[in-house]
Amino acid sequence: MVRIGLLGAGFLADLFMRSLVGIPDSEVKIVFSNAKSGPKSAKAFASKWEIEDHTSELDKVFEDKRIDTVIIALPNHLHKEAAIKAAGAKKNVICTKPLGRDAEEAFKMLEAVKKADIFHGYAETEVFNPATVKARTLIENGGIGKILTIRSREGHIGPHEKWFLDPVLTGGGVISDLGSHCIEAFRYLVGKDTRPLRVFSWAKTTLHDISSEDNAVVLLEFEGNVLATAEVSWTTVGGVDFRNEIFGSEGLILTDVTRDTSIKVFSRTGIDYVTEKSDSDRGWIFPALDEARMYGYFGAMKHFVECFNSGIEPRETFADGYEVNRIMDSAYRSVKSGKWESLDNQVNT
Repeated sequence: MVRIGLLGAGFLADLFMRSLVGIPDSEVKIVFSNAKSGPKSAKAFASKWEIEDHTSELDKVFEDKRIDTVIIALPNHLHKEAAIKAAGAKKNVICTKPLGRDAEEAFKMLEAVKKADIFHGYAETEVFNPATVKARTLIENGGIGKILTIRSREGHIGPHEKWFLDPVLTGGGVISDLGSHCIEAFRYLVGKDTRPLRVFSWAKTTLHDISSEDNAVVLLEFEGNVLATAEVSWTTVGGVDFRNEIFGSEGLILTDVTRDTSIKVFSRTGIDYVTEKSDSDRGWIFPALDEARMYGYFGAMKHFVECFNSGIEPRETFADGYEVNRIMDSAYRSVKSGKWESLDNQVNT
């Protein structure tokens, strides 16, 4: 039994809970909320999900002897503190994306968990959604030959919380938010033994009155002449748009988990809920059947619980999160320089 302390009581934590309730051998014992409402927010979340205990004091989770694992579902600027506290308390830790606000922060988190010799998982859900997992299986089986290019598109109308718009709290803008998904998807689909070589990026603030970018294109070149292109946007109307296009020498794979669902609805009056960040519930709409599963939250949590109980290392660890941060740092350097930025391709652990 994995006994969990959940750090966070917002939208992301809710998706984690929607996953964990369907996974045997796991139980959330306590939830922590850092929201302004503090105890009120934690109490409401605990009541909704029938969690034993709740708190607005972070240290209380790490002092709880019932807990062996913490899941970090907090704003980016709190990831490092939570991970280092987990390492100090010898609590296993799973962290949402991005691991840190930059590579330096991510490296300190990786150092801490390795020194403490604890289980650590990087909860990048894009590489656990059923479509991406199936795509990787087809690639491994030679179904499309040699990968030549990949294009990922991730967009919506903008973050659901104001803190996302502050680059001091997040480490960046839409590249940090949505680009992190694409980058790890590239590494997973191409194969992690294929080294990323260099990055070129364009990023602009095109619509929102913010100090970070709301649209960006990131080109990531891998060895073997493989080019991956990420198009990320906080100005996409019509709801969430998550797609992958993988082109090989013998075929191609297209995935679309948000606009090619198995249900389509036309409504004049509107419906209660469509999907995350949908900006309309009328006209032609594509309701989500199960966001926790289709986005990969269920697959990620199931994988981490099974790996923990089997005593094996998960396929996504803090080392992967650190690598994503390194690539994003290079992308932001490219935005400033207007040039390709090389990667040293060494994880310094």
